[in-house]
Amino acid sequence: MDSIVVRGNGPLNGQIPIAGAKNACLTLMPATLLSEEPLTLTNAPRLSDIKTMSLLLQSLGAEVTSLQDGKVVAMSSHNLDNHVADYDIVRKMRASNLVLGPMLARLGQAVVSLPGGCAIGARPMDLHIHGLEALGAEIELKEGYLHAKAPKGLKGAVIELAFASVGATENILMASTLAKGTTVIKNAAREPEIVDLATCLRAMGAQIDGDGTSEITIQGVDRLHGATHPVVADRIELGTYMLAPAFCGGEVELLGGRLDLVTAFVEKLHAAGIDVSETENGLKVARKNGRVKAVDVTTEPFPGFPTDLQAQMMALLCTAQGTSVLEEKIFENRFMHAPELVRMGASIDVQGGTATVHGVDQLKGAPVMATDLRASVSLILAGLAAEGETIVNRVYHLDRGYERVEEKLGNVGAHIERVRES
Repeated sequence: MDSIVVRGNGPLNGQIPIAGAKNACLTLMPATLLSEEPLTLTNAPRLSDIKTMSLLLQSLGAEVTSLQDGKVVAMSSHNLDNHVADYDIVRKMRASNLVLGPMLARLGQAVVSLPGGCAIGARPMDLHIHGLEALGAEIELKEGYLHAKAPKGLKGAVIELAFASVGATENILMASTLAKGTTVIKNAAREPEIVDLATCLRAMGAQIDGDGTSEITIQGVDRLHGATHPVVADRIELGTYMLAPAFCGGEVELLGGRLDLVTAFVEKLHAAGIDVSETENGLKVARKNGRVKAVDVTTEPFPGFPTDLQAQMMALLCTAQGTSVLEEKIFENRFMHAPELVRMGASIDVQGGTATVHGVDQLKGAPVMATDLRASVSLILAGLAAEGETIVNRVYHLDRGYERVEEKLGNVGAHIERVRES
C-alpha cells in the first residue's frame, strides 16, 4: 500500500482549488437510473469512489463515460438490464446503497447488498427501509441483500425520519420523484448535498420544494428527462484545506470556497484565532501570531459542525493553548485517529463519544496508520506541524475522498510526497 511522507513545515502560501463534492457526486450519479435520457455532471471530483460508483452503475446496464480528465461524468440509463447491486462492488463504498430508491422507482424492483465503506459505527439502513416501505415498497433482507419490490408502483406518503439522515433523505427523495401523488419528508437532512441533489432532480423535471429545510415536499411525475448539472463545491475538502495554514501559518486562498457551506466550522476557526475572509474567487485563511486557542466542538447535522471535519479539527487542537472537548454526536467509533495522534505526542483522553484534548507545545513526527478517510488527512495535517518526519500508512482511504492531495498541498509549500508501493 502507498504511504504519504510529510515533513515539518514552515508557513504555507498560495492558492488551492476546491473540487466538486464527493458526497454530492456520489448521490447525483444514481439519479441517472431515474431516466432513460442522459445525465451529465460537471465539476466532478477525480476520486476512486467515483470510479467505484461508475462500475456499479455500469453493472446495472448504465453507460458511464469520464471526460475532460475526469471532471465531467456523462451517463445514460436507457438500457438497464440488471437490478442486482452486487456485494463485490457495494462493499467498497457506503454510498452504493443510493441505487436502491431510483431502481425501485423506475424498475419496480431492486436487489442491493448491504453496503461497506469506512469502519465508522453501524450506520444502519433502517431509515432507508422504513421510508421506502412507507411509499409502498416490500423489502426483505436475505443473505446480506435487501430484496425490494413495488409491484403496484410507489405512492406518495408522509414520512417522518427518526433522525435527519442524509442517505435516507436522498434515497427517499429520489424514489419519490416517480411515485404517484405527494410525498412529504419530515425531519429531512438539510445538508448542501441534499440541496444539490434536489436542484439536479428539478433540472430533470422533478417537482420538489423545501430542500435545505427540515420538510421537503415532492409531487411525483410520470417521467424525468435528461440534464446537465454542476456538482457543488466540496465543503469537507474546503474545510480540510482551510486548516492547512491554521497548522503551519501563512495565508492560503481556497478557490471556489463558499462561506455558506462551512459557517459553523468558520465560527470555531475564528474562536481559535484563525482569520477567514471572503475573496472574489473564494475564501482566504490566515493564522494570527502565536498558538491557536482551545475550543470545544460538538458535531451536528448541517448547519452544525460537520462530523467529517472532526478528525482534522482534533489534530489542530492537539497543539492549542488550553484544553478542548470534542463531542461526536453523529457516528459512534469515530475517534480512531486519536491513538495515532497520541503516537505523535498529543495528549488525548477518549471516553465514549467525548474526547478531551490537552494542548501540547509541539507534535513529533512518527509512523502512523490511517484508519478511515478523514483520519488519514488529519494525520497529514498534523505531520505538517510536527517536528521531523511523519509517515502515514494505509492511505488508500485518502484517495477515496481527496484528489491529488500531495499536489494541492505541495503547490502552497508543503513538504509532502507519496511513496508508491513497490
